[in-house]
Amino acid sequence: MPSLSAADHSVSPPVIHVPRDYNAAYDLIERNLEAGRESKVAFVDDAGRHTFGELAERVNRFGSGLQAMGLEMEDRVLLALTDTIDFPTAFLGAIKAGIVPVAVNKLLTAKEYEYMLSDSRARALVVSEHLVPQFAPLVGRMPFLKHLIVSGTSARGCTAFKDVLAKGSPRLSPARTTSDDACCWFYTSGSTGAPKAAVHVHSSMTMTAELYGKGVLGVTERDVLFSTAKLSFAYGLGNAQTFALATGATAVLMAERPTPASVFKRLVERRPTIFYAVPTLYASMLASPELPKRNALALRLCVSAGEALPAELGARRIAEIMLHDASAGTMAEEIAVTWVAGWISQRRNEARLAG
Repeated sequence: MPSLSAADHSVSPPVIHVPRDYNAAYDLIERNLEAGRESKVAFVDDAGRHTFGELAERVNRFGSGLQAMGLEMEDRVLLALTDTIDFPTAFLGAIKAGIVPVAVNKLLTAKEYEYMLSDSRARALVVSEHLVPQFAPLVGRMPFLKHLIVSGTSARGCTAFKDVLAKGSPRLSPARTTSDDACCWFYTSGSTGAPKAAVHVHSSMTMTAELYGKGVLGVTERDVLFSTAKLSFAYGLGNAQTFALATGATAVLMAERPTPASVFKRLVERRPTIFYAVPTLYASMLASPELPKRNALALRLCVSAGEALPAELGARRIAEIMLHDASAGTMAEEIAVTWVAGWISQRRNEARLAG
C-alpha cells in the first residue's frame, strides 16, 4: 500500500516528503478519510452536493470499472468532460487504478481531437453527452480506441458513465505506482505548432498544493473554492480539485461557460471564499451592472492568472469591489496574482480596507 505525502510548513519554503511508492489519487482522497471528513462536502456541482466519502466510493467504482473493461496500468484514457462530479470521479479513478487520464479542452475541433486520440493512443474515451457528435465519427478510425463512455442522461448507444460505476467495485486497491511515474497528461494550446502533451508525474499535484495552494494562497479546510478556469486546464485542476482535496476544502463546480451572469449566480448562492478567474473575466464582471454588492459575497481572496493583470483593472480595484469580511469590521484580505506562463506568483497585501 503506498504511503501519503507530508509537508512541514513551519519553514519557508515548506519541506515536502513524497515517498517513492506513491499514488496521487490515493493520497488526495485517503488523507480526508483519515481526517474524519467522510461526511464533509467535497464538491458542489449543478446537480447537488457530494461528500468526501461519496467521492471515494465513486473513484473506486470508476477505476475498477475501467479495469473490468480491460484497461491496464499505464493505458491512457482521454477525458472531454464538463465540470461536474464525473470529472474528478474519472480523473482520480483512472489514476488510482494506474491508468493515465488525458484531460482535454471541450472547445476543440474534431480534427484536434483526432490528433490527441492518435497521439495519446488512448484506449478509452470519456465524454460529456453533448460532445458525442464531435467524437462519434472518430471512434472507428482510431486503432487503439476501444471504449466510448458517455457522461449525461443519455449514452446515445455508447457505454453510460453510470453503468461503469455500477459494474465497478466500491473497493479498489491503489495501483503500485511510484512518485515519478506518469500520472496525467495535459495538451498545450498548439501556439508553436501541433499541441504537445505535458506529462505530469504522481508527485506533481501534491507539490503544487503544498507550495502554492497552501504556501501562497493559504487554502484551508474552511474555504469554499470556485474556479472559472475549467478542470481540463492545469490552472483549473489545481484551483478546484487538487487544492480542495489536499486541504479538505469544498469546491464549487460549474458546467456551463463562465459569463458574468453565471459567475454572479454561484458567487451569491454558493458563497465561495476563494475565487479564481482571468483578467478578461474580471473586467467583464466589474463592468456589469449586475455585479453583486460586496455584502452579498463571502470572498476573502481573488486569484488572477493566465496573463498579467492590467494596471487599469488592478488588484486594489478588485479587492475594493469584491472582497468581503463576513465577520464585519476591518478587512485584511489579499489578492494573489499569478502569471501562469512563467510560473510566477506574487502575493499583494493591498486590500486593507475599512468595513
